[in-house]
Amino acid sequence: MQTSVPAAPKRNWLKLVALLIVIAIAVVGYLSVSHKKVIPDVTFVNLQGKKITSQDLRGKVVMINFWATSCVTCVKEMPEMIETFKKYNAQGLEFVAVAMAYDPPNYVLNFVETRKLPFTVALDTQGTLAKSFGDIQLTPTTLVIDKDGHIIKKYVGEPDFPALHQLLEKELAA
Repeated sequence: MQTSVPAAPKRNWLKLVALLIVIAIAVVGYLSVSHKKVIPDVTFVNLQGKKITSQDLRGKVVMINFWATSCVTCVKEMPEMIETFKKYNAQGLEFVAVAMAYDPPNYVLNFVETRKLPFTVALDTQGTLAKSFGDIQLTPTTLVIDKDGHIIKKYVGEPDFPALHQLLEKELAA
């Protein structure tokens, strides 16, 4: 004669396992949302040779835009990036446009001069900045950094500028 395990303890055990899985998923989800990534310790070198470290940017709201002169979307969004910078710079917005490693420096310099870019433009000739920020390869990629140095938004492609402006206003007021 075979003895079978009563169904009730088996069902309770399955409910307990299911509950533990749900709790684990909730904890992982919460931590991934609540844990903001801090920008890496890097040094940007602008076209004039001035060095700006990520520590220099602490206490400021910052936009970091990875771009290239050969990127159609980058060129298209640049007038709105300029307007965004002009609109919020007096309130404390910093902006660093990082030219990708494959972008010839003379092309970048020509673009900056002809378009009169008003913000910091840095060259990433070795690709170390793009690698430090998570191996960025797609352009444009724009990061919004809060005053504590946390990446609070990442745009791949052209940002939704009204939403970006709302985010900047909120962070600049904080």
